[in-house]
Amino acid sequence: MESNKGPLRRVGLALADPTRQAMLVSLLEGPLFSSELADRVGGRRSNVSNHLSCLRGCGLVVSEDIGRRVRYSLVSPQLAHALRDLLTLESNVACAQMTSGRTDSGQRTS
Repeated sequence: MESNKGPLRRVGLALADPTRQAMLVSLLEGPLFSSELADRVGGRRSNVSNHLSCLRGCGLVVSEDIGRRVRYSLVSPQLAHALRDLLTLESNVACAQMTSGRTDSGQRTS
């Protein structure tokens, strides 16, 4: 069972940072150049480059050289599906919490 935890650790590391989260969500729309990702997440290009390095190291994005530019995309349709499922789950949890009057910590709001 221990060997099965590697992918979860990598995904957890990638999702631990809000900038990387935003980058992965942006890549759900399709491949993007690093400059486009920087514009979308509002980060400096050097910072975005570091985050892309982490995402590549985690095995979640791949890069493709196109001339002098590098375009990034999600590694697989399965990853895109999993990210969309996570986004849906997050929305469902938020709606359930609002309906039940609970916060993220489980406390009642009123």
